[in-house]
Amino acid sequence: MAPIKKFSAGTISCALWENEAKVDGRKLRIMKATIDRRYRDKDGTWKSTGSFGRSELPLVIFCLMQAFSGMVGEGAEGSGDSPSVEEETVR
Repeated sequence: MAPIKKFSAGTISCALWENEAKVDGRKLRIMKATIDRRYRDKDGTWKSTGSFGRSELPLVIFCLMQAFSGMVGEGAEGSGDSPSVEEETVR
């Protein structure tokens, strides 16, 4: 399963995921966000973590704000069409 949108700022990324839930017999689209930081370990292998340093917090906030806009904006609620995967990167 791939995210419906992904936002990046440096090594920080936030992905939007869509799930379906049934509430009172109605199908609802539930949006969730995950955020992580990519880094290389001592062997040079890429890893992910949910731990962030002080200097990375502004990038985390930026990505989460983009995710929030994606959730409440036109694309998240849409007309029921399948959204396309997009990636926005800030360096």
